[in-house]
Amino acid sequence: MIRAILFDLDETLFDHRTAVAAAVTSWTAAHSPCHPLLAEGPALWLRLEDKHLPAWHHGECSFGEQRRRRLRDYCHHLGLPVPADLDEAYGQFLTRYEAAWQAFPDAYPAMDALTGTGLTLGVLTNGQPVQQEAKLRRLGLLDRLDPVLTPDSLGHFKPSPRCYLNAAAKLGLAPHQVALVGDNLDLDALGPARVGMHGIWLDRYGTSPPPPGVPAIRTLTDLPALLAELGEQGDWLTAAGFATARHG
Repeated sequence: MIRAILFDLDETLFDHRTAVAAAVTSWTAAHSPCHPLLAEGPALWLRLEDKHLPAWHHGECSFGEQRRRRLRDYCHHLGLPVPADLDEAYGQFLTRYEAAWQAFPDAYPAMDALTGTGLTLGVLTNGQPVQQEAKLRRLGLLDRLDPVLTPDSLGHFKPSPRCYLNAAAKLGLAPHQVALVGDNLDLDALGPARVGMHGIWLDRYGTSPPPPGVPAIRTLTDLPALLAELGEQGDWLTAAGFATARHG
């Protein structure tokens, strides 16, 4: 029986892509008005996140250093002068990024639907704890999601098996009593499944059909119905609250 649901944060509850687009566009325009590649900046920034974040995850550099590498690489790609003080320049981006923080609209009704079911609701994120908790606080979700589990407290990043096992242990539960919901197929669905935790893939953009046996939803508001359906099938959830809510 599932006793806890953990949510990924960025691109699951928090609209990271939109905040990045606003921040990168504004930062680039401030340094080079009418830059011919201005519209390409957000997608480039996201690609550079995928390139440089793993170095921090693998212990090859600090959190701050991967930020410097990312910004330096961004400037090289766009032909912008590399700032002499990369930390100060990144701070300018960060101010713009924080100003654009917002939750996905489906986050709030999903939390409302899950409240009162007896399930523990928390977060499992690969992000840095201070920033991730600040996002949840700004979005008004921090009090509704406890605990907020990060590599700082778990000792490992997703998709390390130890990350999921330690997360379940922090909850005082076995892996099969925990479900993880997130937008990354490998990190949030396939990874936890390898250790017996239940992964639910949030495929917001309809990228591809889910692999066989992987529960998938397109919006967080679909989650209660999926849980009820799986519970009725006897697969891995028994939660009368969901069945009652679904059938009225």
